[in-house]
Amino acid sequence: QAQLKESGGGSVEAGGSLMLSCTDPQYILDGFTMAWFRQAPGPGREPEGVAYIDSEGRPNYVDSVKGRFTISQDGDKDTVYLQMNNLKPDDTAMYYCAADSFGLSGGGSWSKEDYNMWGQGTQVVVTS
Repeated sequence: QAQLKESGGGSVEAGGSLMLSCTDPQYILDGFTMAWFRQAPGPGREPEGVAYIDSEGRPNYVDSVKGRFTISQDGDKDTVYLQMNNLKPDDTAMYYCAADSFGLSGGGSWSKEDYNMWGQGTQVVVTS
């Protein structure tokens, strides 16, 4: 059952920008390791980690989005953002927000199994 709620997806041309948001209607996301994953369309595609904020508050990015995506969290710790600039067709995917409230990720991880809270996803389509 999805617990987090993502928004901000849509369809843009290559080179465009989108900002995704993630909230939890029940909890403030303070103290949780927060991450964004994405799953590209096609059979056998597994979700891949895109970015996370580690326990020290530092952002981490997969190589393919470095310099283009920015993960951040607002001061009240109730919303996590993913600013996506210079989007490419390869960025087309369902984007999921994830939270680790149990500390399984050890402060930050690319493994989806380490995150126990998920949203239903928001679709991003980038056209060439």
